[in-house]
Amino acid sequence: MSVFRQTIEVNSSGKGTHEITAEVEAGLRESGLNEGVVTVFVRHTSCSLVIMENADRSARYDLERFMEHLVPEDYPHFTHTYEGPDDMPSHIKMALTRTSESIPFASAQLLLGTWQGIFLWEHRAAPHRRKLILSYIGE
Repeated sequence: MSVFRQTIEVNSSGKGTHEITAEVEAGLRESGLNEGVVTVFVRHTSCSLVIMENADRSARYDLERFMEHLVPEDYPHFTHTYEGPDDMPSHIKMALTRTSESIPFASAQLLLGTWQGIFLWEHRAAPHRRKLILSYIGE
């Protein structure tokens, strides 16, 4: 078993899903590994990761809008609002979703489904530079 780890940075343009599948695939090529698993981990508490439909943008739009209704910025009982009205809602959205995803690979290819992509889900309104750790374990 070998381990290959790299840190990548993703610039978000604000709220929404930003596909990172190509970056994860590039890391797999760089690792030289053929079979194993990659774990993608985001090092922040106001964004998350999701494996989601990557062919029709409307599926991600619907997911994003649903989450906006589930955790509204104008909820009157938030006390953690130091960084603005989207501060606490961003932390809740992260807690309801995931900060890591594990994807198997074989023949040096990610084993994602036909319509699956890996996305950074930015929950803050302002653009951010997000750090992700990619850990490939395999042979």
